[in-house]
Amino acid sequence: MTSPAPIDFWEQRYSGTDRVWSGRVNATLAAIAGELAPGRALDLGCGEGGDVIWLAENGWHATGVDLSPTAIDRARTAAAERGLHDRTTFVAADLSTYTDSGGSDLVTASFLQSPVELPRERILHAATGFVAPGGRLLIVGHAAAPEWAPPEFVQHAIFPTPEGDLAALHLDATQWRTLLCEVRERETTAPDGSDAVLLDSVVLVQRVSGAST
Repeated sequence: MTSPAPIDFWEQRYSGTDRVWSGRVNATLAAIAGELAPGRALDLGCGEGGDVIWLAENGWHATGVDLSPTAIDRARTAAAERGLHDRTTFVAADLSTYTDSGGSDLVTASFLQSPVELPRERILHAATGFVAPGGRLLIVGHAAAPEWAPPEFVQHAIFPTPEGDLAALHLDATQWRTLLCEVRERETTAPDGSDAVLLDSVVLVQRVSGAST
């Protein structure tokens, strides 16, 4: 059987339920962005907008991009309900062809993993072109599947290593600095209410000030 196109899979996933994600900010993003001076942020694969909303509430002008129009509609509504329409922008677009001006102080791609084919490495490499000089690119991924993950996710999703994600960026060492390349433990609550620990792959790189985009 042919796998569905990513947009069809994710649009069906979002439209089939009232909410897919918790709406809470990614803990690694909050820890890292919380130490930075707010500026322009771009979140690739923003889903229902939890990270974008957190960034806006913490002083950033944030843009979220996702291929699902349903997810984007929910993100816009959530931001408007918090009075953040002037600090947030949401775009429904295919990440594999999305283009940007390259003026973001922080570009994030969190848990950009899919049980259907997604050109993840190409998307991450393109993301380097969206980072302003002096800005940062943060990539967070599931380094291993949660125990409660659906079988189709475990079977088909890619679980990256930080070293693999860093290599996929094809960075020019004269124009970029690697700030983090590690696996982090993250405490969470499982769907059954029990305590759980997840493993996240984390890569943080910074474009050297004055480097060309």
